Amino acid sequence: MKGLSREVLIETGLRLLDEVGLDALSVRKLAAQLGVQSPALYWHVKTKQELLEGMAGAVIQSAGMGPPREGERWQEWLRRRANAYRQALLSHRDGARLITSARRAPDALHGFEEELAAMVTLGFTPAQALSTIMTVSDYTNGFVLQEQAVTGPPSEAELTALSRLPTLLAAVQDGRDLDAAFAYGIHVLIAGTEAVLGAGDPSGG
Repeated sequence: MKGLSREVLIETGLRLLDEVGLDALSVRKLAAQLGVQSPALYWHVKTKQELLEGMAGAVIQSAGMGPPREGERWQEWLRRRANAYRQALLSHRDGARLITSARRAPDALHGFEEELAAMVTLGFTPAQALSTIMTVSDYTNGFVLQEQAVTGPPSEAELTALSRLPTLLAAVQDGRDLDAAFAYGIHVLIAGTEAVLGAGDPSGG
């Protein structure tokens, strides 16, 4: 149908996601948003899952991922990549759930290949490169899943319970800065990767 395209469906789907959330997102609602009947959409996406995968791909692409810049140390690249990925997930309601519910589109694998190849030139084995990127990505997904699942400030009962646990209370109070908490986790992952590379671990794990 004139005016409809896969790109329009994905863009509109992301706007609808921000409005209603992942659980309420449906092909019927998307069609209503576009002012068409649901069957018209199936010329461009065969299933809802295909739509979600296209939306997930657009979110990932918005992070601007790619191999390290010229002269950029892999540690700084990995930190920059993780921060950009987190911000991309946070840019949409239920962004992390969207990503974890969708498979990576085949056309996105070319960019992934470029990243892995660049890491190999920096001293990683292919297995180490893959494990490193996946570990950082999985950490980021999990962190944002928790971040986006926050339902509000602690209840009176929760505060009362915490008041009886002074060490935990101090840890929670010190860890309220989510940006700092995320940065700490990435720092730990990078330090661990440095240790693995330094030890010459042949497993790449």
